[in-house]
Amino acid sequence: MKKIFFLFGTRPEAIKMIPLIKACEQQPDKWQPYICVTGQHRQMLAQVLDFFGVTPHEDLALMKPGQTLFDITADGLKRLDEVLEREKPDVLVVQGDTTSAFTGALAAYYKKIKIAHIEAGLRSGNKYSPFPEEMNRKMTGNLADFHFAPTVNSQQNLHAENIHDHVYVTGNTVIDALLMTADIIKDAAAYKEYFSFLDPAKRTILVTGHRRESFGQPFEEICMAIRDIATRYEGKVQIVYPVHLNPQVQEPVQRLLTGVPGVHLIEPLDYPYLVWLMKQSYLVLTDSGGIQEEAPALGKPVLVMRDVTERTEGIDAGTARLVGTSRKAIVENCFALMDDEQLYQQMAQAVNPYGDGTSSTQIIDILHKVL
Repeated sequence: MKKIFFLFGTRPEAIKMIPLIKACEQQPDKWQPYICVTGQHRQMLAQVLDFFGVTPHEDLALMKPGQTLFDITADGLKRLDEVLEREKPDVLVVQGDTTSAFTGALAAYYKKIKIAHIEAGLRSGNKYSPFPEEMNRKMTGNLADFHFAPTVNSQQNLHAENIHDHVYVTGNTVIDALLMTADIIKDAAAYKEYFSFLDPAKRTILVTGHRRESFGQPFEEICMAIRDIATRYEGKVQIVYPVHLNPQVQEPVQRLLTGVPGVHLIEPLDYPYLVWLMKQSYLVLTDSGGIQEEAPALGKPVLVMRDVTERTEGIDAGTARLVGTSRKAIVENCFALMDDEQLYQQMAQAVNPYGDGTSSTQIIDILHKVL
C-alpha cells in the first residue's frame, strides 16, 4: 500500500483534487490517502469538502490578516517540513498553479519525496500574467516527477521545456468533479428555491471575476461592460455575479454595479450551487480557469475576460472566446452572442477539449504502476 499526500488550499484546487481522493478511496488495498489543506480560504474550501464528504487529516492554518505571497510561501514551507517528516508519504500530489502548489512541490523536493503535478503544462507565455500563477506552475513543473497534462497542447508545452519523462495526457479532473456534482444535484429542489429571484423567462448571464492581474482599471472596465449589457437587454436578461470576497474585487463591483437593474450581486456560491447556476445560464463571462473548462461541458459559450489564457484549447475548439478586459470588446462579443443564434449554437455545440470524466481514474492507475 502506498501513502498518497494530497495538498491544496483553494476551492478550485479542492474541486479538481476530490475526484482523485475518491478514486483512491475506492482502492483501499492500494492507497492510503492523506489530505492536507493550507487553511488559506477555509470558508470557501469547507463548502466543497462538506458537499463531497471529504475530511482533511491536517490543516496548516496559513491564513492570517494581510498575508502576502511571502507569508504563504515561507509559512507553508516551515509547516510542511514538520508534516512531511512525520507522515513520510510515497508521493505528494499538487494541482495547478497556486502558491500552495509550488510551495508543496518545493517542500517535497527538499524531503526527496516524489511529486505528482495535476493539470501540468499550462502556459500563457507571460510570467506576469497570470501573476503569480504562470511562474508557480513552471517551477512546479521543474520539480515534479509525474506530469498529468489535461491536453496535448499542455504536453507539448512541457516537451518544449525539455520535460519528457512521465508526461501523461489524461484530460482534466475538473470535468470528473463537474459530472459528479451534476449527478448529485439533478433532482434537488433546494437549488431552484435558492435562486427563486431568477425569472425563467429571461436569459441568464453568469459572471465570475477575481484575477489579481485585473485589479484596478481592468476591473472597472469589466464592471462598466456589465452595466452596458444590462442596459441593452433590460427586461430580457438577468446577470448574476457571485462576488469574490477579496476587497479589491468587492469595492469596484459594489460601487459600479449596486442597484443596476437586472444585475444580481450575490455572495460567493458553494460549488454545487455554482454548477446549478451554470446549467441554467445562457452564457458565461469569466476570468476563471476552471469555468473555461466546465461551462463548455454543459454546452455554455464562454467569454474569457483576460488578455491571455493558458487554456488555448477551448479557444481553438470554439467553446470560448478570449475578449480581454476592455469594456468595448466584452460588450461587442456579448452582444454578438445574444443577437446571433447561429454564432451562439456554433459555440454551444463545439466539442469540449478538456476530458470525458475519466481523468482521475487514469491518473491513479498510472501512479500505481510507476510508484
